[in-house]
Amino acid sequence: MNVGVLLMTHEAVGKALISAAHHVMPTLPLQVDAVEIPPESDPDVMRALTARHARALDRGDGVLVLADLYGATPCNIGLSLAELGVHLRCVSGLNLPMLLRVLNYAEKPLDELAQIAASGGRGGIFIDHA
Repeated sequence: MNVGVLLMTHEAVGKALISAAHHVMPTLPLQVDAVEIPPESDPDVMRALTARHARALDRGDGVLVLADLYGATPCNIGLSLAELGVHLRCVSGLNLPMLLRVLNYAEKPLDELAQIAASGGRGGIFIDHA
């Protein structure tokens, strides 16, 4: 499998997460890109830009969209790519454990990677009981 990973985030989040992932895994096993949506940007312009990024990432196995916040503009733009013919699954609540889990299971198909992403994101949250 060769799923592309597209991070859809507010400004400065996506690229920072990719940088952190490179710190842990100097060579990423999947193509990962980020589209960061600036405040006051035109959603139609950003949708067209995002569609170009998603199509460049899709090598035939689809694109896993990891969005920072469900219902916010970056997530909504990511979800709208399906209407433009992009084969994708979208998971919101993006965090570094989610991204790393996806990268550790790079050989999995798109639908399974979406489940792995959600599990990794939830599993990376701990409450200290000390």
